[in-house]
Amino acid sequence: MSGKKVDLGRKPTSSSADAWVDRRDAAVVEREPMKRLTIDIPESLHREIKAQCAMRGSKIADEVRELLIQKYRKS
Repeated sequence: MSGKKVDLGRKPTSSSADAWVDRRDAAVVEREPMKRLTIDIPESLHREIKAQCAMRGSKIADEVRELLIQKYRKS
């Protein structure tokens, strides 16, 4: 062991921790609650979707959600 010291910073005070939680709770309240949707698709289609999402760096759930919004949310 080298005896190297690592500075972890100050210990948070109770009031700063409470403020952080309050800000986080406010952000969560602003989002609409989510519901889970489960569907069965052919394995070959899943592979295609997964590969294309990986190439774009996106998540399957985000892309499917966007498609459903485009189809069903009439703005």
